[in-house]
Amino acid sequence: MTVAPGASVRDAVAVLDRELADLVGRGVAYVTDGVGRPVDAGERVGEGGAIFRVVVSARQGPPRLTKQALRRWPKAELHVHLDGCLRPATMLELARAQGIRLPADTPDGLAQALYVKHAKSLEEYLTKYEVTLSVMQTAAALERIAYEFVLDAAADGLRYVEVRYSPLLHRPALTLARAIEAPLAGIKRGEAETGTKVGLIVCGIRTRAPAESLELARAAAGYRTAGVVAFDLAGAERGFPARDHAAAFAYAAQHGMACTCHAGEGDGPDSIHQALHQCGAQRIGHGTRLGEDPALLAYVIERKIPLEMCLTSNLHTHTVASLAEHPFKRYLDQGVVVTLNTDGRLVDGISLTDEYFVAQSVLGLTKADLARVVLNACESAFLPEFEKVALVSRVQSELEAL
Repeated sequence: MTVAPGASVRDAVAVLDRELADLVGRGVAYVTDGVGRPVDAGERVGEGGAIFRVVVSARQGPPRLTKQALRRWPKAELHVHLDGCLRPATMLELARAQGIRLPADTPDGLAQALYVKHAKSLEEYLTKYEVTLSVMQTAAALERIAYEFVLDAAADGLRYVEVRYSPLLHRPALTLARAIEAPLAGIKRGEAETGTKVGLIVCGIRTRAPAESLELARAAAGYRTAGVVAFDLAGAERGFPARDHAAAFAYAAQHGMACTCHAGEGDGPDSIHQALHQCGAQRIGHGTRLGEDPALLAYVIERKIPLEMCLTSNLHTHTVASLAEHPFKRYLDQGVVVTLNTDGRLVDGISLTDEYFVAQSVLGLTKADLARVVLNACESAFLPEFEKVALVSRVQSELEAL
């Protein structure tokens, strides 16, 4: 069907079926794009060929906040990968300068090529990062990408963000020290321009030798007062237990670094057990499958261990079958300290604002729920206590003013 230039998504629905458009307007239906991501019915229809679906469900209340309003909300993010957040135009520039061939030669084409919606597993999802990493093997590239990341975070309303990556994946082109110093330089430049505060998390890799994780922890500890805030373990989860890397976590903790760990995404609750009890993780990356172990769930609630949850990413990795089945809201209602994160803005095709809109329109989070999730992220930040108190106070004041 054809709609007039400048028509909204709701207008497009009305062209097809006025009764459906009325349901959307009354909040008993919502609109998604062709792959199931909710869209704001007040937004303009984009390019030709767009596909929309209308989901009718009396259980879903009306989206109380538009994406435009949510973008203005002060937010914090704790789980996002630097190598999943490059600007496509920057990738093309870096590739040309370095003589690297990419799967597309336009920004839009590259964004589509790297979008992970067709991945069949976490392992296949991770192959997209091989493409982004190909243009990140120089110090100048790492500094620029980190700088642009901060600008993009600030534009999406983030007051604080912790971004992670693995310096191990930039060898042998760079030493570990250079691979840490370059993004720190870009981050500091971005912080100065935007006022958004950023912490850097370094990741060991599950599929690499544990000795490399320990080497990384030793290197990263030297930058603890320069912006590196935590140690993490990432990569393919099933078959690569976190306990093998326990020595690296121990070293990081002994030298004043906080610890988080990817767990309960590509494998079950035992992976979360290992992260907590054998590696000393203070937060859990994803933790989606936590509810499969009621005793562990109760432990996480009692100890107020935060989960760094990523709705859209979990859909793309097939950790959940649909957004509506994601346990995020259930965990929130049970008292888990859940936080909302993007994982990878480019590869998952989503901003943090988008994730809050999904939580509202698909999972039914209220405005009060969303505010609680924002404050959960601020309260769970790997910051000195006085800085954390200041962040929470600032964000709470801004939320109240809205």
